[in-house]
Amino acid sequence: MQLKQAPAPGARALIRDEEWIVQNADVCQLGGWQLNCIGVSETVRNRRALFLSQLEEVTLIDPAKTELVLDDSPGFIASRLYVEAKLRQSALQGDAIVQGHKAVMDALPFQLVPAHQVLRQLRPRLLIADTVGLGKTLEAGILTAELMRRGRARRVLVVTTKSMMLQFQQEFWNRFTISLTRLDSAGIQRIRREIPANHNPFNYYDRTIISVDTLKRDSEYRHYLESAWWDLIIIDEAHNVSYKGNRTQGNRLASLLASRSDALVLLTATPHNGKRDSFASLMRMLDPTVLPAGADYTRDDVAHLFVRRFKKDVKDQMRQDFPEREVFRLERPASAAENAAFSCLANLKLATDASHQREGAMLFRTTLEKALFSSPAACLQTINERLRKLKAKDAAHPRHRCPQRAA
Repeated sequence: MQLKQAPAPGARALIRDEEWIVQNADVCQLGGWQLNCIGVSETVRNRRALFLSQLEEVTLIDPAKTELVLDDSPGFIASRLYVEAKLRQSALQGDAIVQGHKAVMDALPFQLVPAHQVLRQLRPRLLIADTVGLGKTLEAGILTAELMRRGRARRVLVVTTKSMMLQFQQEFWNRFTISLTRLDSAGIQRIRREIPANHNPFNYYDRTIISVDTLKRDSEYRHYLESAWWDLIIIDEAHNVSYKGNRTQGNRLASLLASRSDALVLLTATPHNGKRDSFASLMRMLDPTVLPAGADYTRDDVAHLFVRRFKKDVKDQMRQDFPEREVFRLERPASAAENAAFSCLANLKLATDASHQREGAMLFRTTLEKALFSSPAACLQTINERLRKLKAKDAAHPRHRCPQRAA
């Protein structure tokens, strides 16, 4: 039916056999109104859409005609669950922790500090740089739970190394009941086969975890990332994507992701590698206006963007003491076979020694020595892997094949 007046924000309407909430209604030049809606019914839940009242059949739902149904469940459990669900959907204000500290963990006061700091910000952005063992993953989980409770983290993306994906998933689910769908190259391809060609595979799931190596495929995924948007992005091991004198692929990826979310959390135990520009690049991801390029800055200039604690700083809050690390130096004489192997590596002549790749040759020799310290089998595997790569390179470029090439 044709609307006679603009629906009020918050009104519910049936459009295309689905239920929607009208967020605002603007006058359309073609007549009628342009309705900005968000989906309520299951198939369109949390989906945003624009409808023209002149072209669509819009039926407003009158609250006065709501049908009341008798709750005959034991203890009125159905009504209580409904009221609880509505309370959980209501938006909260303030920086008080209301959800994260109820996780399956012994919440310590210092672990709540990052969430307090983020909730006081208009745009939640923070580098959590606590030392190893203080629970950066738990702090990120508390922060995520608080943003979700406030309706500010419906879409979440976690970017981490491949080796940490399973642990991150388990921590978020077991402690905070936050489910992260794991995406890899095969998973993204499967989604692309299931959705229309013009749809973005990164919009298929709301909460995902993906390895940084998968996202580094610029030519394949960059245009999808540029058109996707998340409420919260968490980048683990953030020191790997900082600026180190040149723009690496990981640094370009992190800079792109920093512009595709409202909230951004970086996690690393080693935020500073001794170079000011490297740490400054992480600060610019959080706030592009905080430091101009090449600026001389102090800790106070960026103190609002990071949290950094060591074990000694929170020792009084721990229920048990941190075990002190003890290092023992044990000396053992090398066998005759081991001495012969190390002498062979020391006198090894590589084909790259006489070329401009001399540094690479020295690095590979060091790699062989370290592998031999591990075990003879590890050293042999390293040599075989290098031979395999050289054979593949020779096969790809036969004109540059060297008749006598050493590993």
